[in-house]
Amino acid sequence: MPSTGAKVLGVLLYMIPWSDSLTFGNHLYLKYPFIQIIQIPAIPIILIERSIPFGSLLLFLAIFLGLVRNNKVSYFLRFNALQSLLINIGIIIISFIFEIIFSPFLNSLIIRTFSSTLLISLFSVIVYCVWSCTQGNEPDLPVVSQATKMQL
Repeated sequence: MPSTGAKVLGVLLYMIPWSDSLTFGNHLYLKYPFIQIIQIPAIPIILIERSIPFGSLLLFLAIFLGLVRNNKVSYFLRFNALQSLLINIGIIIISFIFEIIFSPFLNSLIIRTFSSTLLISLFSVIVYCVWSCTQGNEPDLPVVSQATKMQL
């Protein structure tokens, strides 16, 4: 059973992919301003990433080298750190696809619908991961958890 500190750090690790997924809801925040409340948990991560030059890269390296590759850290923390980083990499790839391929069509209904669906899906995944961490369990995401276990 992980300690309370490990559970809290596990929850905080999942705020990294959450902070990067918030861009998918830009049009939702304009239409429904009360939804902006879901941004609050990601504010510390956003501040760290924006206040330090290359903040997101440095945060990634610090977590990867300091937690994931450190055998002195508990498996629970290493697992959650790597899984949150893998989720974040997937979000970054999807963001690049949106910027490169779909940029001329950003105001079309189908792209806004896909973006909203993506935000809601990522919100569900992050809530599930946070809930599992608070319970002291490893979140079991079908493909991501298998890749995480293979790397650890």
